[in-house]
Amino acid sequence: MAEQKTSLDRRRFFGQGLWGACFAGIGTAAGFLLGKTKKPETLWQIDPSKCIACGNCATYCVLEHSAVKCVQAYAICGYCDFCPGYLEPGARLSTGAENELCPTGAIERNFIEDPYYEYNIIEDKCIACGKCVKACEAFGNGSLFLQVRHDRCVNCNECAIAAACPADAFVRVPVEHPYLLKGVKDHA
Repeated sequence: MAEQKTSLDRRRFFGQGLWGACFAGIGTAAGFLLGKTKKPETLWQIDPSKCIACGNCATYCVLEHSAVKCVQAYAICGYCDFCPGYLEPGARLSTGAENELCPTGAIERNFIEDPYYEYNIIEDKCIACGKCVKACEAFGNGSLFLQVRHDRCVNCNECAIAAACPADAFVRVPVEHPYLLKGVKDHA
């Protein structure tokens, strides 16, 4: 009988040891996975002072609809009646769709008071082609610019748009300061 008790103790000991090893393995694996899924310290962003609105943001993003969107710096905008980022060059002041520069109608024009208009970007329609940005930079105040929207961006380790950017405008920025604003010298 004493011999039987010893073998049960050994079985119990090895059984509990096996369970302990399993739990230790699961804990190690969980710790490893948590380390892999921790939030990044930096994010991709476009430096508006370097961006040349080449159009690559619309086609090189790994997402079906680019994580890059046009944004408006209202403090810089002239609220022009004839906005070069909104209307085709040479178009008369007719705001018909055929005269709009944006191929998707992502810029909304709202009357403020004569002769001022406010231009808002409808981000769901924006494809990041950069046409409005390029025209606003060339003929206007440069208030339209492209930015990575972090609620959409998957923060690829090697961003396809960054690799294709001819102006090296894609930079890594700290998570605490994810946006580089146009007209702001110190982005920190």
